[in-house]
Amino acid sequence: MSTIQVILTILLMLASLVMIVSVLMQKGDADAMASLTGSGGTNSFFGKNKSKSMQGRLATATKTAAIVFVVLCMVMIFAK
Repeated sequence: MSTIQVILTILLMLASLVMIVSVLMQKGDADAMASLTGSGGTNSFFGKNKSKSMQGRLATATKTAAIVFVVLCMVMIFAK
């Protein structure tokens, strides 16, 4: 195993741990049920400022970690 592969493997494990932790820390999506019943709460203060809340930051961390994870997987596949 070359040095580059070891570094990529470590980065892949870190990205997967960040993704796991950020997903487990998120609360359930109450807006999904509200959108089905028609009583959506997106016009409230918290709906408009969701990206600035802790849940918004966790969602952003999850998306970023997932993108990094997929890119690292592709790089490791084609770097052999």
